[in-house]
Amino acid sequence: MSAAHDELEVKARVEDPDALARALLRAGAERVFQGEMIDRRFDRKGRLEQKDEVLRLRLYRPADGGAVWGELGWKGPKSTRGDYRHRVEWQTRVTDPEAVLSILPRLGFDVSIRIDRRIEQWRLGGAVVRIEWYPEMDVLVEVEGEPEDIERAIGATGLPRTAFLAESLPHFVRAYERRTKRRARLAAEPA
Repeated sequence: MSAAHDELEVKARVEDPDALARALLRAGAERVFQGEMIDRRFDRKGRLEQKDEVLRLRLYRPADGGAVWGELGWKGPKSTRGDYRHRVEWQTRVTDPEAVLSILPRLGFDVSIRIDRRIEQWRLGGAVVRIEWYPEMDVLVEVEGEPEDIERAIGATGLPRTAFLAESLPHFVRAYERRTKRRARLAAEPA
């Protein structure tokens, strides 16, 4: 099944992910996934990047050893809508992500960005809240949904509203590197 929608989201840096998870549980959130989320972004000689578009294959590897599955998605140029980061997004679930990893290079697409992280994904009302641990960077939380659902979920996190930004991952990478004077590492192995 495929779905297109206007993706609205915010992100924040997390000092204490265990406290965040406890706050979500107290608010009645349900953890819907725990494991690895592996992104491979594809491009053809920078053409998608020039248009601020993203072609991404995302693999989900459940921590409990369940079946791996994926999502193939396209995202349009980013913008903001009020306090939220916005992109039009099309995505579809794929049961054989390894096949997609083989097909895209045959169509002229190369991996342009690798992002590996361990995640916990929660559902709180109409919002999706995802806690993300990277190989070497800050822990982040992303909240996605409709504005009222996002705001309700933000309130449940116990983090200040001002911590949540309509920024994408590169913003948080730069902030981490400025603050720590260390290079962030987003992939488990070199590209």
